[in-house]
Amino acid sequence: MSSSISSSDTVALWRRFFRIAAGTAALLATVVYSFVVLVDPFDVLPLSPPAERVPVASNARFAFPSLARSAKFDSAIFGTSTSRLLRPVMLNPEFDARFANLAMNDSTVYEQSRLLSVFAQAHPAAKVVMFGLDIRYCVTGDSFQILTPRPFPEWMYGSNLWRGYREMFNLYAVQEAGQEFGILIGIKRRNLGLDGYTSFVPPDSQYDPARVAEHLRKAGLMIPPGIRQGAPASWRYPALEQLGSDMRQFADGTRKILFFVPYNHTILPPAGSPGAQAWVECKRRAAQLAAQVPNSLAVDFMRPSPITSNDDNYWDVLHYRLAIGDQIARDLAAAARGEASPDYRVLVADEIESAQR
Repeated sequence: MSSSISSSDTVALWRRFFRIAAGTAALLATVVYSFVVLVDPFDVLPLSPPAERVPVASNARFAFPSLARSAKFDSAIFGTSTSRLLRPVMLNPEFDARFANLAMNDSTVYEQSRLLSVFAQAHPAAKVVMFGLDIRYCVTGDSFQILTPRPFPEWMYGSNLWRGYREMFNLYAVQEAGQEFGILIGIKRRNLGLDGYTSFVPPDSQYDPARVAEHLRKAGLMIPPGIRQGAPASWRYPALEQLGSDMRQFADGTRKILFFVPYNHTILPPAGSPGAQAWVECKRRAAQLAAQVPNSLAVDFMRPSPITSNDDNYWDVLHYRLAIGDQIARDLAAAARGEASPDYRVLVADEIESAQR
């Protein structure tokens, strides 16, 4: 008797194998997808089971839309990493508010604007909104940068969150769902703040003045890029134009505070130089904007002061130490109350214009 298998039997075996393999793969994909949408690691899906989810995504562009929509907050901070070290726990009692810190590392004006719109739609009568202004807001010309190399999930910022069900089947979502699930069942410790605040600088015990001084010595001047021809009054600051539209999404009763962040003195261009003029005009436009939008204030920390002139207050030219973040929180509240301080100046457009003459 022959022990050989006919070609028809071989084909049948292979077909059965592929059916089993395909079925197994489909079942596995279904299980993984169901796990991701049930855990909902970004807390944005319409049919999410109730759970106390926490921010897990290291890219805040994925983590913050849910915080911006959350009813736990009535106030928010927007900006880049230069505003991330403002602690809501310090701001809350100062303003009698519930803050979320929604500042994102290296965020563009576009990304900040999209996140602000999400917050405004959920909180049109917010108590306080703060905008940390840095070099991105002082770029001159006809446009500003839209995105960075970091992924930006545009769908999370829109009104149709049902779309998320077709956006969740990817390795990043699976990874973040695993992290979220680990936190939910208590086997993993969360490393991001529930109010958006997370310190990204080392603890003060690791502060090395000599190393910081070396970084500061190597720093160049921070001058806003862009096209500048003619008188400063003719220059365009498109990011500030966008900011004006964004601020008007809130009710007149919302307290709106613009603040120029405290760059270290080593990168501020000397007074009277072309680079300094770009900053001065940017600050004048911000002061104008604050005068035009109800209940608004523009505060300048980007100037010679006890904060910016003391190198021991900084980790690098942009990022201050935690105690300085708390000091800025107190200063912002003092400025809102109309108090003066050597740390800052409240910007008034007419005064800036007179000083330029």
